[in-house]
Amino acid sequence: MRIFLLKHMSGKKNFILFFCFIVLSPVLFAFEHPGGMHSREQIKFVKQQIKKKNEPYYSAFQQLINYSDSALLQENNALVDFNVPGFYVKPAEHRKNSLGLHKDSFNAYACALAWQLSGEKKYAIRALYFINSWSSINKGYSEADGPLVLSYNATAMVMAAELMYNYTGWSKNDKQLFADWLKTVYRKATNEIRNRKNNWADWGRLGSSLTAYYLDDMAEMKENIRLVKSDLFDKIADDGHMPEETRRGANGIWYTYFSLAPMTATFWVIYNATGENLFTVQQGKRSVKSAVDYLIYYNQHPDEWSWFKNPNHGNTDVKSSSNPYWPAILVEAMSGIYSDQKYVKYSLPHRPICYEQHHSAWVFPTLMPAMVDGYKKNNNFLYKEFAAGTPK
Repeated sequence: MRIFLLKHMSGKKNFILFFCFIVLSPVLFAFEHPGGMHSREQIKFVKQQIKKKNEPYYSAFQQLINYSDSALLQENNALVDFNVPGFYVKPAEHRKNSLGLHKDSFNAYACALAWQLSGEKKYAIRALYFINSWSSINKGYSEADGPLVLSYNATAMVMAAELMYNYTGWSKNDKQLFADWLKTVYRKATNEIRNRKNNWADWGRLGSSLTAYYLDDMAEMKENIRLVKSDLFDKIADDGHMPEETRRGANGIWYTYFSLAPMTATFWVIYNATGENLFTVQQGKRSVKSAVDYLIYYNQHPDEWSWFKNPNHGNTDVKSSSNPYWPAILVEAMSGIYSDQKYVKYSLPHRPICYEQHHSAWVFPTLMPAMVDGYKKNNNFLYKEFAAGTPK
């Protein structure tokens, strides 16, 4: 766990004193910022790769800059009431309001990340423009899909704010306004759905964990960890399928991805917050990796999917550049977590991968690889297997 407080203490006596301070004075606790989705170690590593123009990072960085430059020209879509009716009730209104928040969250996130990696002030200013617009205008959410869509779209807004955490140009009042919005609006939505049985819970837990990290709220972080552990092996069957998602008719493969994306992103936030690695936990044959393997296999072999005839699936044509996002976006993210050759081979033809549609969990996995064993240790794997060329 990364904590700044009393960091210079040493020895057994001081460790005991440190422990007492943390237990008896929780207000003194603080995570390392920036953190959450992007640790300082990760940011430092990526900046080094960009400086050296190493691939695939340099191409992925150029992709990010293109998105960020576009964001400089766009206006916000903030709503006082984030009203999102059920998709099957009012699809047009659902899409319109959902898209507005998603665009603003993605633009804020892209600009905040561009500022962290390039140091250019114009990106910082624009990231704050989108963040401050929503925290000052939005007062709540409503209708059936309001809490879910707010949870899975505004994750990127929280990631953006985390990246901007130490920016001196973010005024104290505006920063406090954002924290208040997190407490009274966003976290209210995420915690409202984090006890559900299906992917709603996964999105609620990701949003709640990101918020807990930003607010230095270890109690909420621990509650999300408890919830994740409480039903993880109910969500995944022995063969790797996810019962709550495979039952979704023609879209069972999509919903399997839509559950695993926020679930694994939550694991990553928890790892960066506490050092606990949930990616490797297993109960019998049940594990997150088995679920990812199941998803990959049946996305490549949809004719063998036993849950629905002719199911919808993500792009399986490695020569195509169209719609490369799911599940390649998740597989790319898991490549660094598991150092699995078949994951690299799966996602490599689509690089650099960025997901700028619908929801935000793993958005820039080519540019910002997740490595549970540390970036220095995995440097050899990153260069030899992540760079251009099919892995052996």
